[in-house]
Amino acid sequence: MSKEVSNLPGGPMSGLVASAVEYMVDAGQRSMLFLDVMRQRGDQYREHVAQTAPHVLQYSAELIIDGRTLNDPVNYALVRIIPPEGVEIDLERRPFIVVDPRAGHGPGIGGFKADSEIGVAMKAGHPCYFIGFLPEPMPGQTIERIARAEAQFIEKVISLHPRADGKPCVIGNCQAGWAVMILASLRPELFGPLIIAGAPLAYWEGVHGKYPMRYSGGLLGGSWLTAMTSDLGAGKFDGAWLVQNFENQNPSNTLWTKQYNVYSNIDTEADRYLEFERWWGGHVNLNAEEIQFIVDELFIGNNLAAGKVEMSDGQKVDLRNIRSPILVFCSEGDNVTPPQQALNWILDCYADVDEIRAYGQTIVYTVHKSIGHLGIFVSGGVAKKEHTEFSSNIDLIDVLPPGLYEATFEAKGEATASADLVVGQWVMRCEARTLDDIRAMGGNSPEDERRFAAAKRVSEMNLAAYQKYVHPWLKNAVTPQMAEVMRNLHPLRLQYEAFSSKNPWMSWVKSAAESIEGNRKPVSKDNPFLAFQEQMGKQIVHALDSWRDSQEAFSEAMFLNIYGSPALQAAVGIDPESEPSRRREMSAEHRAMLDKRIAELKSRIAEGGLREATLRSLLYIGSARGMVDERSIEALRQVRRDQAEAQITLSEFKTLVREQFFMLLLDPEGALAAIPALLPADHGQRQAIFAAMREVLSASGEITGERAVRLKRIAGLFGVEAGEVVASNVTPFDPEARAS
Repeated sequence: MSKEVSNLPGGPMSGLVASAVEYMVDAGQRSMLFLDVMRQRGDQYREHVAQTAPHVLQYSAELIIDGRTLNDPVNYALVRIIPPEGVEIDLERRPFIVVDPRAGHGPGIGGFKADSEIGVAMKAGHPCYFIGFLPEPMPGQTIERIARAEAQFIEKVISLHPRADGKPCVIGNCQAGWAVMILASLRPELFGPLIIAGAPLAYWEGVHGKYPMRYSGGLLGGSWLTAMTSDLGAGKFDGAWLVQNFENQNPSNTLWTKQYNVYSNIDTEADRYLEFERWWGGHVNLNAEEIQFIVDELFIGNNLAAGKVEMSDGQKVDLRNIRSPILVFCSEGDNVTPPQQALNWILDCYADVDEIRAYGQTIVYTVHKSIGHLGIFVSGGVAKKEHTEFSSNIDLIDVLPPGLYEATFEAKGEATASADLVVGQWVMRCEARTLDDIRAMGGNSPEDERRFAAAKRVSEMNLAAYQKYVHPWLKNAVTPQMAEVMRNLHPLRLQYEAFSSKNPWMSWVKSAAESIEGNRKPVSKDNPFLAFQEQMGKQIVHALDSWRDSQEAFSEAMFLNIYGSPALQAAVGIDPESEPSRRREMSAEHRAMLDKRIAELKSRIAEGGLREATLRSLLYIGSARGMVDERSIEALRQVRRDQAEAQITLSEFKTLVREQFFMLLLDPEGALAAIPALLPADHGQRQAIFAAMREVLSASGEITGERAVRLKRIAGLFGVEAGEVVASNVTPFDPEARAS
């Protein structure tokens, strides 16, 4: 009886049939529209690679230097970003230079979106420049030659902004990050703050159970495969192989999620998908010498942080030579460059925070909880605040006292004190950290270090054998024409070509899609078959993720067991009982220079006037809190702006801050005792100066605890009461108010 009722018109079965018909119509339309998106992707790919200088920048640009015209030509170029309508640029603010990563894809990712690095820097009023590249390398081009060319680019930018208040801020994304760090260690005088986003500076580092990409070199037997791929490319390495490495890290996204998201949201996602694919499919080539340097020196060799990379003139790359503040972006959600690879170079270079200070270095890092590798420098969504705050507060970071800091961000709200001093929607703080905070994120054990050292030795042996026995034969066998055919047959390129309009079947798809768009019938959200589709999609993702996890666990186990073998380690010259360390001791030359500088600063503690006394007092009180808040710095800027003639340059201000900081560090009691002699004799002036200082200190909140205790002590040195307030337009940076 119930079966008969269910088949009556209007019964449950008829409703299910209607839902099925509705779903089938929608699924058919979506399938055809999806195929048309694939056709558009293929056509877009063919148009993109046919361009002489393909890129995905959303901004207009003016060519400044074409690297192909240099004495040592490279396929890089420097361009000036033309501000879009409505964006005002202050030519006296420090310029920003974004260096794009050459990791298989084409240029433009730093300006890929309006909220990307270029966009937020221009919104903060900074002139912006971009260093990109062409698809084909110049003959004889090397990583060192590129570094020298980029030095010329930065020199040109500096010459274009002679009145800028500071050297350029240079942003290096992904592999451009380590390239910028190499150049900054060789030419430190060229750089303002460095922003290093998602850059693998310590490639061996990681934690067990995560980030298996670092094992791949050892599991493949080293860099001989890189050399063979370059030989098969007739001296060029196809960047599509690097892109495929990225895709292999997330098979569920590569094989399913990315395409399924377009298919299931075909009416809204097509444009976004095509925009990204234009960059993702823009593969470029590298010379064999370039990729071999990258793999041998940086990845399998891990020589950068250890100070073992050497230029052709014998100059060693030592990251401790960098004098500009270094800002590091990384994320726990980045499986390409995890936080350990982005930060643990600090442990290789310095014994503790005091040694960081001894080199005059300022390092600021921020660790996002979830964003992926590309999101770190595309600055979409949740990463936008970091780029916006760093760009807006770059001068704050440039004058931070030397040390190690973590940048934290708190949303601005109604309860935020001195909200008018906050730029944007977030309050940025730089909180003091120690090397133990870096170590707490995890890293290699001594056993792991021996394993990677063994893999490095095996790689060197295999590469030497390949170069002796295979390279000469393969080099003579492969012609440039054969290499071009093999590049065109790469699976990543074929997937674009196969669905382009070059395929005659796709013309029919285009016609069908055009007719569907005028008669689109999307399925209702509560359709049970749509729910089943979504559930099936989740099951496919789960299956692919499970397969990935099992493969990664297997790969890690293989690496740990093979290269952890005492017999193998002994065979390649690694002592199985050793306690390897890549950290370097401070050189005798630097120690002597440091001792001389210490003696000089101690001898000058009693020298100076109002500026020195004010900054010394602010640093003494503020250091009790262990952080620097952007509101306090903005209040200090406003005090400096009160009188135009009182201005000192940012460079002079930075030097002043550092000298007073080190004096307090070296002889705190002596530095404080000298303050009264540096102040004006007039009591009213001292009151006004003290009031201005307290205004700066209270900008980020009420002065309590140890800061209040220290404020009271400084009040005594100034000869005023801690509660005295005197309204005055006297600025602590007025040279006329300095003590004689």
